[in-house]
Amino acid sequence: MQRRDFAYDLPAELIAQEPLAERSASRLLVLEPDARAPGPRAPDRPTPGSHAADRRATDACGYRDASMRDLPDLLLPGDLLVFNDTRVVAARLSGTKPTGGRVEVLLERPLEADRALVQLRASKPIRPGLAIDTAGGTVRVLEACEDLWRVELPQPALAFFERWGDVPLPPYIRRPPRAADRERYQSLFARAAGAVAAPTASLHFDRPLIEALERRGVESAFITLHVGAGTFQPVRAQDLSAHVMHAERVSVSAKCCEAIARTRARGGRVVAVGTTVVRALESAALGSAARVSALSGSAPSESAGRQSAAPQSAAPESTPPGALAPWSGETRLFITPGFTFRVTEGLITNFHLPESTLLMLVCALAGRECVLEAYAHAVRSRYRFFSYGDAMLVTPIGRSVRAAAPASSHATGHASSHAPAPDSSSAAERASPNAAEI
Repeated sequence: MQRRDFAYDLPAELIAQEPLAERSASRLLVLEPDARAPGPRAPDRPTPGSHAADRRATDACGYRDASMRDLPDLLLPGDLLVFNDTRVVAARLSGTKPTGGRVEVLLERPLEADRALVQLRASKPIRPGLAIDTAGGTVRVLEACEDLWRVELPQPALAFFERWGDVPLPPYIRRPPRAADRERYQSLFARAAGAVAAPTASLHFDRPLIEALERRGVESAFITLHVGAGTFQPVRAQDLSAHVMHAERVSVSAKCCEAIARTRARGGRVVAVGTTVVRALESAALGSAARVSALSGSAPSESAGRQSAAPQSAAPESTPPGALAPWSGETRLFITPGFTFRVTEGLITNFHLPESTLLMLVCALAGRECVLEAYAHAVRSRYRFFSYGDAMLVTPIGRSVRAAAPASSHATGHASSHAPAPDSSSAAERASPNAAEI
């Protein structure tokens, strides 16, 4: 496929520059690729000011306008929401060269001792040995690592950047970060520090919405994927087969795998909150499948999309074939149309940049033509785009948003009779008390 296949026109004024006063006040575009497929379907909710021609359900694509606060009614008891609990680091730091030239330092990931991998931006080329003067002390450039730099800091990376850095707002938010962004560019579930960009789908969840979902009987689980600075890098190759994804660190815990197994056993659906969760779960599934193939001596099946996931820990020996197992490591998984989803049965996500890998992932789940048609509706209807913008609820081709499949249709596994007890921590309990509403 070609990069230009995922282009669309977006007026600049639709790019949200500020968060809404309340997290769950965002609009929600519900996308059902097969809206006329058999099975129950939530009734259309007329939206004041919406265009009748845009409130449609064709044979190819169905979409309708809703609100994030409608989400409990759009899910079923027994469904599972999976969140990313990464915490955004104050990862952007300004400095100067000995000559006085300005340098921007953007943390990619902490390394051992006082070292880190960073992106460096300056008007003239960077060379090893450069000493960058910052408010927190000298940052010394050690060596180039592909398109990143290894540097030595005055203290360990997380402590240094949290003390001296700024919130790394995306480049399309054209204003300096403010004190309020320290909380609003952070989800209520943020726990594990290490991301340089927020898992923005989680930004729509506040305590009243979380509590409403729990009353509905919707359960929660958590993975960790530390979003890297590469998430803002454009796809430069026209031919997608030539694109190399940036590596990101992932951890899918035993508790998350057990929650998914219980959900599958009772016929519920696994709904990823954000594309980072999709990449984490599908990377873990590929890791589990690769282990089963290695034990059986068979070759793992391949699907469209670059399925590169390098595990540091994989499925334990006791994991039954077909089950999702705990997994951690680095993933470069590039999901494009034709990819075989093994875990994801629904997705809550923000609107993504034209020709971006994130938009390609959504198109892989719901079909390129349908997704781009829904995006065109969002533009006409003046939805807010990108990190501080509105959201979508996306269901895969062949499923209705309100139609839960029977447990027998799932191949990821089932709850073991000697599985550990469910995780007692709810989403409301996991919500950080420091993530106050602004």
